[in-house]
Amino acid sequence: MANGIQRMDGGRRFRARWLSVAGYVALIFALSSIPGLSVPGTFVYRDKVAHLLEYGGLSWLVWRAARATWPAAPALARGLLALLAVSAVGAADEKYQAHVPRRDSSIYDWTADTVGASLAQVVSLTREKRRGGT
Repeated sequence: MANGIQRMDGGRRFRARWLSVAGYVALIFALSSIPGLSVPGTFVYRDKVAHLLEYGGLSWLVWRAARATWPAAPALARGLLALLAVSAVGAADEKYQAHVPRRDSSIYDWTADTVGASLAQVVSLTREKRRGGT
């Protein structure tokens, strides 16, 4: 125990971070399974903003998990891997929604997913660089 705070060992941190990614993906697909679900409000592009935020959050979680998994790998490589993985989840989610009643599947939603993931990676990589990461 250091300064009254017990730190997780590397293995527990690794599992916890990937479990949070898996839980977040499960939540995305659970919400996608609800027929006719829509984002509340009156703003015209509220669904695109929701996709941006939703996949930005997932991208940040994947970045953290990738950093815990491959700490010696170049940050840019981890970021690109995370971006590709999250974009693929977004594409799979849109494909899945095409089969859910009263749900729309759209290339524009997938684009918003990928833009959100990209923005999260840019922020994460910038923060890591400022902290002296690779």
